[in-house]
Amino acid sequence: MADFADAFLNAEIAVAAWPILWLGLQQTVLLALLVVPLGLAAGVGFALLSTRREPWLRWPLMAMIDIFRAIPPLVLLILLYAGLPFAGLDLGAWGAVAIAFLLNTGAYYAEILRAGIESVPRGQAEAARALGLRRWQVWIFVVLPQAVRNVLPDLLGNTLEVVKLTSIASVVALPELLFQARQAQSVTFNATPILVAAAAYFLLLWPLVRLLSRLEDRKLAAQR
Repeated sequence: MADFADAFLNAEIAVAAWPILWLGLQQTVLLALLVVPLGLAAGVGFALLSTRREPWLRWPLMAMIDIFRAIPPLVLLILLYAGLPFAGLDLGAWGAVAIAFLLNTGAYYAEILRAGIESVPRGQAEAARALGLRRWQVWIFVVLPQAVRNVLPDLLGNTLEVVKLTSIASVVALPELLFQARQAQSVTFNATPILVAAAAYFLLLWPLVRLLSRLEDRKLAAQR
């Protein structure tokens, strides 16, 4: 038991490693604040375009969404970071991570929002148009608010997954929380920094987990 505590719960190592773990946590939060809004904005745009009736626009867009939902984000990240330099385009760690998450999360947000848009009765938009609202006003003030409300648990669940997926940025040496924890582990030869990183992720995401659970419970209660 003492050996286990020394390997995973070494307070001295946790205190010594905390400064670089704190820097990594800041990078993780900054990365989440970058990729979540970018992915959500792309998802809104993709979802709106996917509702268009023109086949020449809709079908290629749906194919693109399916492609980026199917490709694992880690594979996409490595392709952008390590593959594009062979074509003379070096995005760097931040650029590769931002674009990989933009494409992957944007595709997932788009599919969720498309389902939300389709759940809004068509009569809502028709009534708004009859009242004199312009098409863009109908989307912004009538359709999208109802669509977001209908799929809010799914949106929050996807956001939760996006924040957790920021840890894969460590494979391209972006100094986020997991990367810094691995660096501290390699220096101390101890697993305590990894456990501290796991605790930091838990404290960061637990409020969102509880909110998601409450929304899901409320949704189930409303369906009964």
